[in-house]
Amino acid sequence: MNFLDDAYFPECQEKLVVCVAPYGPQWEPADFPEEIPVSMDEQVQKAVDCYNAGATILHVHVREEDGKGSKRLSKFNELIAGVRAAVPDMVIQVGGSISFAPEGSDAEAKWLSDDTRHMLAELDPKPEQVTVVVNTNQSNIMELCTPEDRASTSFARQEIYDAYEALVAPSTPPFVREHLRRLQAAKIQPHFMISSKSSLQTLERMIRAGVYKGPLNVTWVCAGGGLDSPDPYSMTNFMQQMPDGSTLNLLAQMRSNLPLNTMAIAMGLHVHCGIEDNLYAPNGDRSTSVQQVERLVRIARELGRGVANGQEARAIYGIGKQYGSTEETLAALRYPVGKRPIRPALAERKVPQPMSAARKVPQPVLAERKVSA
Repeated sequence: MNFLDDAYFPECQEKLVVCVAPYGPQWEPADFPEEIPVSMDEQVQKAVDCYNAGATILHVHVREEDGKGSKRLSKFNELIAGVRAAVPDMVIQVGGSISFAPEGSDAEAKWLSDDTRHMLAELDPKPEQVTVVVNTNQSNIMELCTPEDRASTSFARQEIYDAYEALVAPSTPPFVREHLRRLQAAKIQPHFMISSKSSLQTLERMIRAGVYKGPLNVTWVCAGGGLDSPDPYSMTNFMQQMPDGSTLNLLAQMRSNLPLNTMAIAMGLHVHCGIEDNLYAPNGDRSTSVQQVERLVRIARELGRGVANGQEARAIYGIGKQYGSTEETLAALRYPVGKRPIRPALAERKVPQPMSAARKVPQPVLAERKVSA
């Protein structure tokens, strides 16, 4: 991404797209009982409340009636239908992990199998987006979670801490290729959750190989523990790799998220908030997803930057758009499209010719050795 002289002027920036993740599958309802929705009606109402606060992208995970993270796609279908009926303007983005929360107190935290995650392409009604991780990552979300963050939550229990410390997000190249094939066939847009420069480079190679032909919308996930860390050096290094025709959201963990999101707003990027990322206000008090959205909207308005509605967010993200060829995709994303030369740029090698008999080097003539009597 390039930043010209007027890049920070709000009239030169896109309107801000606010993505909210209000379901937080890693938390137990007792961690924030007045905030974590459990019943289907409560989950739909949470989407409505976040939309009214200014969020236009809803990052979806689903809970069962007992409060545990649901791994049933039928529950996703139910929530998507409910949100569509209540707030049709909202863009629905389904979390590609489905639910990584442990099923019991002694179970490990893990993502579901490749085959199960592929079935997200069969959701009915269809979401606008499904998130896709590129490359298998160690996702130790405990590493940047302070003791104060964990206090008075389920993360304070050793077995839960151990489960999330060992969390791995599996996403091998065969999985990504097949997942992108199915999502594109279903006309569901992938939203890429990228945690390092190397994974972004892998995605670029896949685009150049024709695996994906569509808009490039990325959330940089910097949560440490195998992922990038939320420091400005890592951030700007990552941004330099993003092509000008893409969009970028910034996402960090816990109280790091607000400062990072504030920088995103100032730079013309987009934001990701909600209790899935962070439970706290800057002073350490609990902060609801609605309060987090309202805070970002207020900051954006202080900087003179408008906040996108649902239709504007669809246009910014290119929802429903696919490209016809790799060349068209590279041009739309503004990746360099120069072709490789047919021959490597090496000097022509001259093959030595056999020397003619006339040009043969004569052998030295040895003088006769005279022997004295």
